[in-house]
Amino acid sequence: MTSPSTESNSEDLTFEQAIAQTQTLLEDMAANALSESETQAAIANLVKTHNGARGFFVTYLTDPRDFVDRPSEAVIRGLEASDQVPDLLIKNVAMSAAMGVHHRRHQREEMAVGSDRVRSRSVHLIQSLNIPVLDTMVKQLLESAKTGGGEYQSFIERWGYDTEQKEAIVQAIHPLI
Repeated sequence: MTSPSTESNSEDLTFEQAIAQTQTLLEDMAANALSESETQAAIANLVKTHNGARGFFVTYLTDPRDFVDRPSEAVIRGLEASDQVPDLLIKNVAMSAAMGVHHRRHQREEMAVGSDRVRSRSVHLIQSLNIPVLDTMVKQLLESAKTGGGEYQSFIERWGYDTEQKEAIVQAIHPLI
C-alpha cells in the first residue's frame, strides 16, 4: 500500500508540506503499513530537495517514538540517495549540541533533553550512512568549531555560538572522527 506522502512532486514541496508528509510517513512506518522498498522510496523522494530534507529531519529527528532511534535499512538507503542529507545532518549535530547548552543555561532541561536526542540521532545517522563526503564535512565542522575559521565559519557566526557551545559541538562530533 503506497502512502499518499510518497506520491507528490517533491520538486515543488514546501518545508511545511515536507513536515506533513514526514509525519504521515512516520505514522505509516509505526503501523508497519509500508514495505521496506516503499519506505526507502518515500524517504528518497522527500529528501531529494532542500525543503524536503529539512522538513524530513525536523520531523524525524524530534519524533518521540523509539523506533526512530534505530533507523531501518530502508531509512538509511533512502537518506543515502540525496546530496541534501550530509550538510543538513552535520548542521543538525552542531545546532542540537549548541542548543543543549543554551537550554541548560536557562534551566529548560526538558528542551535540553530533546536537543540531546536530536544530536544523538544525527550522530547515529552519520555513523550509519555510507556517504564519503561526511568524513570531510565532520573535519570541516571540527576545524570551524575549534578555530573560528574554515568551511563552517559563517554557519557558526550566523548562530552566534560562544566558546561553551563550540566546545559542545566539538564533543558531539568527537565520536565521528
